[in-house]
Amino acid sequence: MYSMWMAELAARAGCSVPTVKYYLREGLLHPGEATGATRARYDETHLQRLRLIRALTEVGGLRLETVHQVLDDIAHASSWHEAVGSAHTRLPGPFDDEAPPSAESAARVEAMLERQEWQLAPGHPQARRIARALDVLDGLGHPVSDRLLDLYAAALRPLAAYEVHAVHDVGPDGEPDVEPSVEAAVVGTLLQEPILLAIRRIAQENVSRRLAED
Repeated sequence: MYSMWMAELAARAGCSVPTVKYYLREGLLHPGEATGATRARYDETHLQRLRLIRALTEVGGLRLETVHQVLDDIAHASSWHEAVGSAHTRLPGPFDDEAPPSAESAARVEAMLERQEWQLAPGHPQARRIARALDVLDGLGHPVSDRLLDLYAAALRPLAAYEVHAVHDVGPDGEPDVEPSVEAAVVGTLLQEPILLAIRRIAQENVSRRLAED
Protein backbone atom coordinates (compact mmCIF):
# COMPACT_ATOMS: atom_id res chain seq x y z
CA MET A 1 0.00 0.00 0.00
CA TYR A 2 1.27 3.47 -0.88
CA SER A 3 2.58 5.42 2.11
CA MET A 4 3.33 9.11 2.61
CA TRP A 5 4.76 11.59 5.08
CA MET A 6 2.48 13.73 7.20
CA ALA A 7 2.88 16.81 5.00
CA GLU A 8 1.55 14.95 1.96
CA LEU A 9 -1.23 13.38 4.02
CA ALA A 10 -2.34 16.80 5.25
CA ALA A 11 -2.21 18.30 1.76
CA ARG A 12 -4.24 15.48 0.22
CA ALA A 13 -6.79 15.62 3.04
CA GLY A 14 -7.14 19.40 2.76
CA CYS A 15 -6.08 20.18 6.31
CA SER A 16 -3.00 21.52 8.07
CA VAL A 17 -0.17 19.51 9.61
CA PRO A 18 -0.98 20.88 13.12
CA THR A 19 -4.56 19.65 12.64
CA VAL A 20 -3.33 16.16 11.75
CA LYS A 21 -1.09 16.18 14.84
CA TYR A 22 -4.02 17.28 16.99
CA TYR A 23 -6.22 14.46 15.67
CA LEU A 24 -3.43 11.99 16.43
CA ARG A 25 -3.11 13.28 20.00
CA GLU A 26 -6.87 13.12 20.52
CA GLY A 27 -7.09 9.58 19.19
CA LEU A 28 -9.31 10.54 16.25
CA LEU A 29 -6.61 9.38 13.83
CA HIS A 30 -4.74 6.11 14.30
CA PRO A 31 -0.91 6.25 14.50
CA GLY A 32 1.18 5.83 11.39
CA GLU A 33 4.00 3.35 10.87
CA ALA A 34 6.96 4.66 12.87
CA THR A 35 10.17 5.18 10.92
CA GLY A 36 12.08 6.86 13.73
CA ALA A 37 11.65 8.48 17.11
CA THR A 38 9.52 11.34 15.76
CA ARG A 39 8.58 10.36 12.21
CA ALA A 40 5.99 8.05 10.71
CA ARG A 41 4.52 7.08 7.36
CA TYR A 42 0.80 7.17 6.66
CA ASP A 43 -1.41 5.37 4.14
CA GLU A 44 -4.81 5.53 2.47
CA THR A 45 -6.61 4.49 5.67
CA HIS A 46 -5.34 7.66 7.34
CA LEU A 47 -6.44 9.76 4.37
CA GLN A 48 -9.85 8.10 4.45
CA ARG A 49 -10.21 8.81 8.17
CA LEU A 50 -9.25 12.48 7.76
CA ARG A 51 -11.82 12.90 4.99
CA LEU A 52 -14.46 11.35 7.23
CA ILE A 53 -13.54 13.67 10.12
CA ARG A 54 -13.77 16.67 7.78
CA ALA A 55 -17.17 15.53 6.53
CA LEU A 56 -18.46 15.14 10.08
CA THR A 57 -17.07 18.46 11.35
CA GLU A 58 -17.19 20.82 8.37
CA VAL A 59 -20.27 19.49 6.58
CA GLY A 60 -22.08 17.79 9.45
CA GLY A 61 -21.29 20.52 11.97
CA LEU A 62 -20.44 17.98 14.66
CA ARG A 63 -18.23 18.79 17.61
CA LEU A 64 -15.10 16.67 18.03
CA GLU A 65 -16.66 15.03 21.08
CA THR A 66 -19.51 13.78 18.89
CA VAL A 67 -17.06 12.78 16.14
CA HIS A 68 -15.32 10.62 18.74
CA GLN A 69 -18.66 8.94 19.43
CA VAL A 70 -19.36 8.34 15.74
CA LEU A 71 -15.90 6.85 15.18
CA ASP A 72 -16.34 4.67 18.26
CA ASP A 73 -19.72 3.54 16.95
CA ILE A 74 -18.12 2.66 13.60
CA ALA A 75 -15.39 0.66 15.34
CA HIS A 76 -17.91 -1.34 17.33
CA ALA A 77 -20.72 -1.52 14.78
CA SER A 78 -21.93 -5.01 13.97
CA SER A 79 -23.00 -3.99 10.46
CA TRP A 80 -22.70 -1.33 7.76
CA HIS A 81 -26.30 -0.36 8.50
CA GLU A 82 -25.52 0.25 12.16
CA ALA A 83 -22.45 2.39 11.39
CA VAL A 84 -24.17 4.64 8.85
CA GLY A 85 -27.25 4.85 11.07
CA SER A 86 -25.14 6.08 13.98
CA ALA A 87 -23.70 8.93 11.91
CA HIS A 88 -27.12 9.89 10.55
CA THR A 89 -28.67 9.90 14.02
CA ARG A 90 -26.00 12.22 15.41
CA LEU A 91 -26.32 14.82 12.65
CA PRO A 92 -27.87 18.06 13.94
CA GLY A 93 -31.35 18.91 12.80
CA PRO A 94 -34.30 21.19 13.50
CA PHE A 95 -36.20 20.83 16.75
CA ASP A 96 -33.22 19.37 18.61
CA ASP A 97 -34.14 21.28 21.77
CA GLU A 98 -35.20 19.52 24.93
CA ALA A 99 -38.93 20.16 24.51
CA PRO A 100 -40.70 16.82 24.07
CA PRO A 101 -43.31 16.38 21.34
CA SER A 102 -46.94 16.03 22.30
CA ALA A 103 -48.27 12.53 22.84
CA GLU A 104 -50.73 13.06 19.97
CA SER A 105 -48.05 13.98 17.43
CA ALA A 106 -45.75 11.21 18.62
CA ALA A 107 -48.61 8.73 18.15
CA ARG A 108 -49.30 10.06 14.64
CA VAL A 109 -45.67 9.56 13.67
CA GLU A 110 -45.72 6.05 15.11
CA ALA A 111 -48.88 5.29 13.13
CA MET A 112 -47.26 6.60 9.93
CA LEU A 113 -44.24 4.36 10.49
CA GLU A 114 -46.55 1.38 10.97
CA ARG A 115 -48.46 2.17 7.77
CA GLN A 116 -45.17 2.34 5.86
CA GLU A 117 -43.88 -0.80 7.60
CA TRP A 118 -40.79 1.16 8.66
CA GLN A 119 -38.92 0.32 11.84
CA LEU A 120 -37.23 2.78 14.19
CA ALA A 121 -35.89 2.35 17.69
CA PRO A 122 -38.11 3.87 20.41
CA GLY A 123 -37.36 7.56 20.90
CA HIS A 124 -35.46 7.82 17.61
CA PRO A 125 -34.36 11.44 16.97
CA GLN A 126 -35.86 11.53 13.47
CA ALA A 127 -39.30 10.46 14.71
CA ARG A 128 -39.06 13.04 17.48
CA ARG A 129 -38.19 15.79 14.97
CA ILE A 130 -41.22 14.95 12.83
CA ALA A 131 -43.50 15.00 15.87
CA ARG A 132 -42.09 18.33 17.06
CA ALA A 133 -42.59 19.81 13.58
CA LEU A 134 -46.20 18.61 13.59
CA ASP A 135 -46.72 20.35 16.94
CA VAL A 136 -45.27 23.62 15.63
CA LEU A 137 -47.39 23.50 12.47
CA ASP A 138 -50.51 22.73 14.51
CA GLY A 139 -49.76 25.72 16.72
CA LEU A 140 -49.45 27.98 13.66
CA GLY A 141 -52.77 26.79 12.28
CA HIS A 142 -51.20 24.82 9.40
CA PRO A 143 -51.70 21.19 10.41
CA VAL A 144 -50.23 18.37 8.33
CA SER A 145 -52.65 15.57 7.52
CA ASP A 146 -51.87 11.88 7.73
CA ARG A 147 -52.51 11.76 3.99
CA LEU A 148 -49.70 14.25 3.38
CA LEU A 149 -47.33 12.32 5.66
CA ASP A 150 -48.03 9.20 3.61
CA LEU A 151 -47.46 11.09 0.35
CA TYR A 152 -44.08 12.28 1.65
CA ALA A 153 -43.16 8.71 2.58
CA ALA A 154 -44.28 7.29 -0.77
CA ALA A 155 -42.31 9.92 -2.70
CA LEU A 156 -39.14 9.50 -0.66
CA ARG A 157 -39.06 5.70 -0.41
CA PRO A 158 -37.56 5.05 -3.90
CA LEU A 159 -35.22 8.02 -3.52
CA ALA A 160 -33.90 6.66 -0.21
CA ALA A 161 -33.40 3.21 -1.74
CA TYR A 162 -31.38 4.67 -4.62
CA GLU A 163 -29.24 6.82 -2.30
CA VAL A 164 -28.46 4.02 0.15
CA HIS A 165 -27.40 1.67 -2.64
CA ALA A 166 -25.25 4.45 -4.13
CA VAL A 167 -23.17 4.88 -0.96
CA HIS A 168 -22.96 1.18 -0.09
CA ASP A 169 -19.27 0.90 -0.99
CA VAL A 170 -17.68 -2.54 -1.05
CA GLY A 171 -14.01 -3.01 -0.17
CA PRO A 172 -11.44 -5.29 -1.84
CA ASP A 173 -12.44 -8.16 0.47
CA GLY A 174 -16.03 -7.98 -0.73
CA GLU A 175 -17.24 -6.58 2.59
CA PRO A 176 -18.90 -3.14 2.92
CA ASP A 177 -16.29 -0.38 3.22
CA VAL A 178 -17.71 1.50 6.19
CA GLU A 179 -15.81 4.79 6.46
CA PRO A 180 -16.23 5.92 2.82
CA SER A 181 -19.90 4.98 3.07
CA VAL A 182 -20.40 7.02 6.24
CA GLU A 183 -18.60 9.98 4.66
CA ALA A 184 -20.76 9.75 1.53
CA ALA A 185 -23.93 9.41 3.60
CA VAL A 186 -23.12 12.47 5.72
CA VAL A 187 -22.06 14.65 2.80
CA GLY A 188 -24.93 13.45 0.64
CA THR A 189 -27.54 13.98 3.32
CA LEU A 190 -26.48 17.52 4.14
CA LEU A 191 -25.42 18.83 0.74
CA GLN A 192 -28.03 17.09 -1.40
CA GLU A 193 -30.99 18.04 0.79
CA PRO A 194 -30.90 21.67 -0.49
CA ILE A 195 -31.24 20.24 -4.02
CA LEU A 196 -34.24 18.21 -2.92
CA LEU A 197 -35.87 21.27 -1.34
CA ALA A 198 -35.17 23.45 -4.39
CA ILE A 199 -36.69 20.87 -6.77
CA ARG A 200 -39.77 20.69 -4.54
CA ARG A 201 -40.18 24.47 -4.69
CA ILE A 202 -39.69 24.50 -8.46
CA ALA A 203 -42.37 21.83 -8.79
CA GLN A 204 -44.75 23.81 -6.57
CA GLU A 205 -44.11 26.96 -8.61
CA ASN A 206 -44.90 25.16 -11.86
CA VAL A 207 -48.05 23.55 -10.50
CA SER A 208 -49.15 26.97 -9.24
CA ARG A 209 -48.50 28.51 -12.66
CA ARG A 210 -50.58 25.86 -14.41
CA LEU A 211 -53.44 26.38 -11.98
CA ALA A 212 -53.31 30.14 -12.62
CA GLU A 213 -53.41 29.56 -16.38
CA ASP A 214 -56.46 27.26 -16.23
